Amino acid sequence: MLSLLSRTRLHDPARRVMRLMIRRRMRRGTQQFAHLMLSYSRAGKLRSAMRVLQLMQKDGCAPDILICNVAVNALVFAGRIDKALEFSDRMRRVGVEPDVVTYNCLIKGLCSVRRVVEALEMIDVMLQNGCPPDKITYYTVMGFLCKEKRVAEVRGLLGRMMNDAGLFPDQVTYNMLIHVLAKHGHADEALEFLRESEGKRFRVDEVGYSAVVHSFCLNGRMAEAKGVVGEMISKECHPDVVTYSAVVDGFCRIGEIDQARKMMKHMYKNGCKPNIVTHTALLNGLCKAGKTSEAWELLNNSGEEWWTPSDITYSVVMHGFRREGKLKESCDVVAQMLQKGFFPTTVEINLLIHALCKEGKPAEAKDFMEQCQSKGCTINVINFTTVIHGFSRQGDLESALSLLDDLYLSNRHPDVVTYTVVVNALGKKGRLKEATELVKKMLNRGIVPTLVTYRTVIHRYCEKGTVEELLDLLDKMLARQELKSVYNQVIEKLCALGKINEAYSLLSKVLRTASQRDAQTCHILMESFLNRGLAVQSYNVACQMFQRNLIPDIKLCRKVDNQLTLEKQPAAGKLIVKFVERGLLKQEK
Repeated sequence: MLSLLSRTRLHDPARRVMRLMIRRRMRRGTQQFAHLMLSYSRAGKLRSAMRVLQLMQKDGCAPDILICNVAVNALVFAGRIDKALEFSDRMRRVGVEPDVVTYNCLIKGLCSVRRVVEALEMIDVMLQNGCPPDKITYYTVMGFLCKEKRVAEVRGLLGRMMNDAGLFPDQVTYNMLIHVLAKHGHADEALEFLRESEGKRFRVDEVGYSAVVHSFCLNGRMAEAKGVVGEMISKECHPDVVTYSAVVDGFCRIGEIDQARKMMKHMYKNGCKPNIVTHTALLNGLCKAGKTSEAWELLNNSGEEWWTPSDITYSVVMHGFRREGKLKESCDVVAQMLQKGFFPTTVEINLLIHALCKEGKPAEAKDFMEQCQSKGCTINVINFTTVIHGFSRQGDLESALSLLDDLYLSNRHPDVVTYTVVVNALGKKGRLKEATELVKKMLNRGIVPTLVTYRTVIHRYCEKGTVEELLDLLDKMLARQELKSVYNQVIEKLCALGKINEAYSLLSKVLRTASQRDAQTCHILMESFLNRGLAVQSYNVACQMFQRNLIPDIKLCRKVDNQLTLEKQPAAGKLIVKFVERGLLKQEK
């Protein structure tokens, strides 16, 4: 049972099994504790995994190389390579000498954090400590060097493997080098090792050749890819469907559809039948070339050519029509997809819904969504929100509200985005009473308003000048989710809309904290008054800032003072005096 649980993340059952063994005094050793440690490690519970060592010691079980290797592996798996190195030193102090498994695990961890120099030095340490490295030791470092295209160092390591450890490169060695280099896009280097492998009389199968071909195709080097395929045929190593499919996909990637078709005919001539991957690659190439109608025709004729499309094949054609703006055809593909028993994902459905709404067809988007839902597709809140947003943009609020009710009835609870979209639409139409009720309903359902919700509410209510209703609604929203700058936003929005008297009446709400954001808001209000020739009101804002120990901008205050002087107001010069009294004027100069 512990062995099975060690292959999963179910650490709690593993712990209960271990406790049961202890309670019933069953025989247990390091292997059983190692199983428990592995289960904790797979679940990402590093601290609990390491505590197993303490549990083992309390149980009177001395650590051995097995449990120590599991601990080192757990530390490396968690990315704590330095801790793993420290643990290996502690192993020696308690009389447990690291073996080749320990070192291999440490080397793997060092390579994973790009400390390859230390990994190479550890190989030397292994030789010095009488623990000869095995091929896995060298393969681990070679794999990292291949990813980095450090071929010269790979060859140097091959030499060290032969000279220091007496391990000679075999077919497995070369296959590893070929596959890792090809996987990371180093096709020329992979082909070089492939030729070297053949020169040493090692047999390279179609899998090795396919890896090189696929690498050339990913880089768009189709001439080289075809050359390797021709070389395979000349050496009687017949390309399989994987190799041909890679070439077809490569030609489609660079837009050479005719060459891809020729390659498929070549497949038939050589007795290799194209599979779903091959046909899907061709259809994808046609769609990217703007020939989705042709791809759709080929898909419909799949039965005549004896191949069966997959859900990915239908998705490729569906996205092709969507990119070309042919949304009706795209929906037809989905309809046929559903008839065949395939289901588009919620993301794919939402892409089509969004495209229909963007073209001003939210009613069609709703019908499409309901059609997908009736066929068993998964429809989530995001899909509903997209359609609601489409109706809202068109001003069809009744349909949007009706769809919101449908969302409730289907047990899909609207999220804060859905509410914000509808509230914004209602506010835009001046239906603030309904917007207020909707926000209250949102709060009663425990949904926390976001920054976007606050901004939407503030903008729409300030736009209509209903400040009292806004403040009452904000108090209810703040009780659910605090936002320190909410009144700053209200004042700034009122100033932007030219409603500065309403903004001035809220000044006391932002001067409670006297923060830098409050100073910025006060400056915006001062400039708004000043731009309208109301220097006295701007002076009053500055005075309130001084009363709260919030120093206004001196340049702005000079503008206010100059305006007061021109108007021959009694307050002229008093702002400058306040700066002088605080010793700030000279500092600003």
